[in-house]
Amino acid sequence: MLHFLWDSVSLQTFLIFLFIFLLLADYMKNRNPKNFPPTPLRLPFLGHLYLVDFKDPVRGVQRQTKRYGDIFGLNMGSMKIVLVSGMRLVKEVLVNQGDKFLERPDIPIDEQIFSKIGLISSTGHLWKAQRRFTLTTLRNFGLGKRSLEERIQEECRYLVDVFRDEQGECIQEECRYLVDVFRDEQGSPFNPQLKITNAVANVICSLIFGNRFDYHDEDFQRLLKLMNEMTALHGAVTSQLYNNFPSIMKYLPGAHQTIFKHWRLLQNFMQEQINKHKEDWNPSESRDYIDSYLLEISKDRNSNTFQEEHLMACSLDLMFAGTETTSSTLRWALLFMAVHPEIQARVQAEIDAVIGQARPPALEDRNKLHYTNAVIHEVQRKGNVIPFNVPRMASEDTYVDGYYIPKGTIVMTNLTALLFDKNEWKTPDTFNPEHFLKDGKFWKNEYFIPFSTGKRSCLGELLARSELFLFFTSLLQKFTFQAPPDTTLSLQPMMGIAMAPQPYKICAVPR
Repeated sequence: MLHFLWDSVSLQTFLIFLFIFLLLADYMKNRNPKNFPPTPLRLPFLGHLYLVDFKDPVRGVQRQTKRYGDIFGLNMGSMKIVLVSGMRLVKEVLVNQGDKFLERPDIPIDEQIFSKIGLISSTGHLWKAQRRFTLTTLRNFGLGKRSLEERIQEECRYLVDVFRDEQGECIQEECRYLVDVFRDEQGSPFNPQLKITNAVANVICSLIFGNRFDYHDEDFQRLLKLMNEMTALHGAVTSQLYNNFPSIMKYLPGAHQTIFKHWRLLQNFMQEQINKHKEDWNPSESRDYIDSYLLEISKDRNSNTFQEEHLMACSLDLMFAGTETTSSTLRWALLFMAVHPEIQARVQAEIDAVIGQARPPALEDRNKLHYTNAVIHEVQRKGNVIPFNVPRMASEDTYVDGYYIPKGTIVMTNLTALLFDKNEWKTPDTFNPEHFLKDGKFWKNEYFIPFSTGKRSCLGELLARSELFLFFTSLLQKFTFQAPPDTTLSLQPMMGIAMAPQPYKICAVPR
């Protein structure tokens, strides 16, 4: 009978039935539960992928928020996502119901990088133990203390020196346009990206490895280039397609394959560092984070919490997260100063009046540098480096603003909506340090939470804030940043893991 039916059904009829079956299966699998947040029209198989603006995802989300409100749902492949905006709902997710949204979701491309055993993507007891140990260890090695401030100040001096070295070329380039049109070109304005990244990486490296890396260290420079490229490639179309269709995309070429290749090289670098520590490790004298972790492993060899693979993951997370966001913010800072010379001049006047040129800036100066501090905060606000925060996942069924959020749903908090709220900021779309000043004194707005909030807020916030202040003031104390002659600097961002400025060249004119 079955054989007869098969012979009597044409190929065309079979394909129609197969297509209808797949449509029904897709609908049943991805239909929203009752009382789920409002959701745009979903296309079969593709979900809401058609709504993603790959060039400017922030603008794409703003369009949907304007249409559906402060909470709406999306389907990306097999992932069900809820995006919340507005201070009330962001606090509801991150603080009031924070314990229900502590877990990290399984995002395919990040599973290959930020493993479930590190600091960024682990959950439950493992995450709590790793975070507690890391915070304690970093404090022991100077986090929040004078000793770490001195390390950052030392790195500031190295960075100032290397900018001064570059400036011989930059000034010659500027003079060629202004004074001697016939002089042979001796150099050109430089891209500060790698040097800033190197400086910021050296601070976290001094805590993890106990040493820094010279700006002329070719191996470390290659490593930093890999990190920068990985960060940028996360925003590529093929990387986003991998997140939605990993079972298909894993067999196809694209940016995601480059990311995985680069990450393996970073893992090899970290393994070499761990092996070097194991060779001359002294349990009675911990020199850095790796030594301290090895000691923790030795206390209980059967522990599932502290193992060498966990050390690898945590060290990579610290290095990656402790470098990329801060260096991106500093690059935004120099760019904004070059674009707004009047603001830069006011910062320099305040630095000259409070600190002068004889000594390097110190963290204690921050309380007196009100305008400079406001500028740094405005750089973070306008730079908007992590626009949608790090994703969370509902660990149980719950309700947000009356809408049902089932267990396993990915929840993203729209920090952009807070940093650009028209009701909270006088000129949200304009770079304006007055947003953080009241009666001439520094003032912090509650809508300013670039490091997130709640139990899973950025554990490196104190370090990042210290680095931003000391690097920024040290550079503005010694240099005036300008666009190269006949060049218009672009403020158009580049979206990857972080939202960084497009690569640019700049002149650092010694003061």
